Amino acid sequence: MVKAEFQETVKAEAEKRAEEALLDLLLPGSNKPVAGSSAGKISGAIAENAAAQTEQAAQSSTREKFREKLRNGELDDKLVEVNITKQAFPSIEIFSGTSFEEMDINIGGNLSNLLGGRKKKKRVSVKQAREILLAEERDKLIDMDRVSEIAKERTEQMGIIFIDELDKIASTQNKTGVDVSREGVQRDILPIVEGSKVTTRYGIIDTAHILFIAAGAFHMTKPSDLIPELQGRFPLRVELSALTSDDFKKILTQPKNALIKQYEELLKTEDVTLKFEQEAIDRISEIATEVNSSTENIGARRLHTIMENLLEEVSFHAPDLKGQTIDITRKYVDDKLGDIIEDRDVTRYIL
Repeated sequence: MVKAEFQETVKAEAEKRAEEALLDLLLPGSNKPVAGSSAGKISGAIAENAAAQTEQAAQSSTREKFREKLRNGELDDKLVEVNITKQAFPSIEIFSGTSFEEMDINIGGNLSNLLGGRKKKKRVSVKQAREILLAEERDKLIDMDRVSEIAKERTEQMGIIFIDELDKIASTQNKTGVDVSREGVQRDILPIVEGSKVTTRYGIIDTAHILFIAAGAFHMTKPSDLIPELQGRFPLRVELSALTSDDFKKILTQPKNALIKQYEELLKTEDVTLKFEQEAIDRISEIATEVNSSTENIGARRLHTIMENLLEEVSFHAPDLKGQTIDITRKYVDDKLGDIIEDRDVTRYIL
C-alpha cells in the first residue's frame, strides 16, 4: 500500500522517462549529443559541426512526430525489443524452528542482490513495452528503504490482523492425537496476539498495538474449547445472526460485483439480455433463506448454487437465444425452483 502511494507521487516523472525510453527504442541514436568544436581543431570542424546540428534538428523533428504518434496510440501495435530484468534465483522463504517468532530468510532476494538480476531481451508491442518501462522507472524513483520504514510503522500502529476459522484449532475435552496439535497451534499464535517482536523480511515488527480479530463457525466446538490464555486475548465477543431474506436481497443487488450483475454481463456476451423483476429477487432471497434454515446454513454461498440452477437452462441455450430479452419474474423463479422446495429435495443445493 505504501509503495502504491509512493508510485503515485512519481507517476508523472516515471511516465516521462518511460516515454523517452520508448522513443529511444523506436529511434535508436536519435538522442545522441552532438560534439562541438574546440579551439585547436581544424577549420573543417566548423562545417562538420554545422552539418551535425542540422542532422540533430532533423532527428529532433522526427522524434517529436513519433512522440505525438506514441501519445495518440498509433504505434501501440509496433514491435520493439526491451531488456527485462530477470531474477537470478526464485524467492524462497524458510521458517526454521517451531515458533512464529523465528526469522524467515529470503534466499532468492539475498542472492539476487549479490549477483544482480539478469537482463533478458524480449520482443513485445509498444503498448506492452510502455507498461514494462513504466514499472521499471517507478521502481528506480522509489526509495524502498523509506517505503519499508513507513510500512512497518503503520503496521505496528494501525495494523489489523484477521484470523479466520479459529474454530478449526479449538480442541475438545479429549486432548489426544490431533487435538494436541491443535493446542500447539494455539500456543504458537498466543505470543503474537499478546504482543511480541516478530522478525520478517522487512525488519522486526512489534505486534503489541496491532488489532487482532478472529472468527469461526464453532459448529463442532465452542469458544471455551480454546486454551484459557488465548480466550483471554479476545475479550470482546460478538455472536453473528443468520442472514435474513433482506440480507440476501442486498447481496444480490448492491455490491459492485453482485451476482445478478454478473449473470447479466455474462449473458450479454451471448447477446442475451436478462431483466430481473423485484418480485423475482424477493423470491430468490426467500428460497435461499428457506434452504439455509432447513439444511446446513452456509450463508451467502447458497446464492451461487441457487442462481446457477435458476439460469441453467438459459445459460445452456444462450447461443440459440441471441438477441432476445429474458424476463426473470416471480413465476419464472417458482417454475424453476418451486418443485424442489415443495418436495424438500434440497440435495442439489448442498455444496
